[in-house]
Amino acid sequence: MKHALSIDVEDWFQVLNMAGQIDRSQWDRQELRCEGSTQRILEILERHQARATFFFLGWIAERMPDLVSRVREAGHEIGSHGYDHQMVSDLGEAGFRSDVAKTNRILADITGSSPQAFRACTWSISERTPWAFDVLSEEGFKLDSSVFPVRHPDYGVPGAPTTPYVVAGACGEMVEFPPLTWSVLGRQVPVGGGGYLRLLPLRFLRWGLAQQERRGCPGCVYLHPWEVDPDQPRQNLGGVRGFRHYVNLRKTAAKLESLLKTYEFVSLSEALGPIADRLRAQPAVQLWDASARSVPREGPQDQTG
Repeated sequence: MKHALSIDVEDWFQVLNMAGQIDRSQWDRQELRCEGSTQRILEILERHQARATFFFLGWIAERMPDLVSRVREAGHEIGSHGYDHQMVSDLGEAGFRSDVAKTNRILADITGSSPQAFRACTWSISERTPWAFDVLSEEGFKLDSSVFPVRHPDYGVPGAPTTPYVVAGACGEMVEFPPLTWSVLGRQVPVGGGGYLRLLPLRFLRWGLAQQERRGCPGCVYLHPWEVDPDQPRQNLGGVRGFRHYVNLRKTAAKLESLLKTYEFVSLSEALGPIADRLRAQPAVQLWDASARSVPREGPQDQTG
């Protein structure tokens, strides 16, 4: 089975863990390292003939249009990660709409077409943003990968489906492709990327992919260019956030290489192709109560072990 690989293209100073250290007003003063680390990922993918979806920040695309073109010319899917890595709940509905439209224009000017896939900053589509899918469908998106079916202090929708599913927006339906989790003892363990990929042994991710294969669905793995850049400038983050950001940065590239030797990875859109008919036949999942629009509902796929 072909699984999905996704790259959230943002630089080291743009992540949520850095928000208390480096203000957005200071971003243009920081060392831009995203191009070099993204190129390293491109070279790894080329060695293994793998493809991925690259979710670009509009902020990065504005400053590195050649990088966007290079990724596209290498055969990868270009998606939107929003403009400057703001949480959807912080933007509000009007701000989110403006952010999405701005990024779409930037990417369309570079590639000649608007992106069809979206991923929110820090998985921040949740019960706090019940209007987000309406905005995305109105802006022409067909695929989203922003709902993490876990409980976490910064994000997550516990009880959301753990396999791809259809959600309804104002202008039609779109597919939600959640990041990989491993279902064990009734709980969802996040294993599919980021700090989880760096911290946990690879066997956890393999267990998650094997579980998805038994369900007949692809898994979605993700990482960031800064995670293959152990020499990035260091900040005194301290505590849990410092640990999350810096743990095992020197091991990320080797872990990615190991995964690519074992599994066939493609873009999100390509991975969904073999199950497209099944998804179309399923009723749309309602994540939040239609009246209160704030209560997450259990997804049917979560009953599968």
